[in-house]
Amino acid sequence: MSRDAKATPRVLHLHSTFAAGGKERRAVQLMNAFGKSLQHAVVSAIPGEMAAAAGIARSVPVSFPADFPSLKGKPLPGRLMRLARAMKPYDLVLTYNWGAMDAVMAHTMFSDNLHLPPLIHHEDGFNEDEQQRQKRSRIWYRRIALGKASGLVVPSELLEEIALTDWQQPMGRVKLIRNGIRTADFARKPRPDALRGIVKRPGELWVGTMAGLRAVKNLPMLVRAFATLPDEWQLVIVGDGPERDAIRAEAERLDQAHRVHLPGHAPDPAKVVGLFDIFALSSHSEQAPISLIEAMAAGVPVAAPAVGDIAAMLSDANRPFAVTPGSEVALAGALRSLAIDPALRTDLGVANRKRAVADFDEKQMIATYRRLYSSAMGRPDIA
Repeated sequence: MSRDAKATPRVLHLHSTFAAGGKERRAVQLMNAFGKSLQHAVVSAIPGEMAAAAGIARSVPVSFPADFPSLKGKPLPGRLMRLARAMKPYDLVLTYNWGAMDAVMAHTMFSDNLHLPPLIHHEDGFNEDEQQRQKRSRIWYRRIALGKASGLVVPSELLEEIALTDWQQPMGRVKLIRNGIRTADFARKPRPDALRGIVKRPGELWVGTMAGLRAVKNLPMLVRAFATLPDEWQLVIVGDGPERDAIRAEAERLDQAHRVHLPGHAPDPAKVVGLFDIFALSSHSEQAPISLIEAMAAGVPVAAPAVGDIAAMLSDANRPFAVTPGSEVALAGALRSLAIDPALRTDLGVANRKRAVADFDEKQMIATYRRLYSSAMGRPDIA
């Protein structure tokens, strides 16, 4: 509870990274929605990865404390104690993904002695090293670390099941809150020159994706699957990350560099995703990707692996194009089927748009997070 009931509550965000990925953009989305009713402090386990900060509205009170103890390191008692003490000035602690799990453990170990604020953990998926199966040591660590969390938020039914069974969290602690966006923002067709360094020219057709360029996204496979499409098609991969060179190398190896474009991060997806004629994912692991919802809201058909909740999120008509995970052949086949049939692309896009508006608009998501955070702090509903 706040040290001063009249003061603006202070919220500490501890992120595995604050790069411009899905969970980070959702955190920024909520910060902007809450406006001046909360003060925020944001810490990244990887200090240099802070691209998501550019999306925070200027009116939102936010700081980025450089002296906060590192979220990375061995979970020794002294280090965990330093993390716990650094949480004391706040009214609510929000942690995100495995990279912040030591902070969750610190909170559980020392919350009673130090009278720490409530903590809510957010889990959106797994790192590259757990994309095939969870590490048993991390399963046990999560079970213990989450012991005194006020809530564990997950965006997908798959993660909800994992939290309840593998991590053995009580049902009352696990909160399934589906991702949402401002679907109205995606109704307008973007300008052909909306992306840096590339213009969509008349007659061009684009397969596009928006993703952090990380190994778990399996983007070299997307390059290989795309390479089978006719010459009028271009592949546009929007995002930044360490896999840029590997993606470019695969395009060059296949003599596709002239058709594969990496324009970097786009701060406003609503101004970009509608340029795609097909939206594609190739990830080893996803849960409920925000980029998928954005593509659906823009009326774009989708080809993607059936990982996480992807198949369930798509419109019924588009669901057959959620293909076998990890199968380059299946993904290439889905892309070709969509590429040769413009009427099918239009029909699927319309169906996806309807599904996004009906089930994935941000209003319900924001209201649910508002109730959860307010309840944890014992404060009146966040304005």
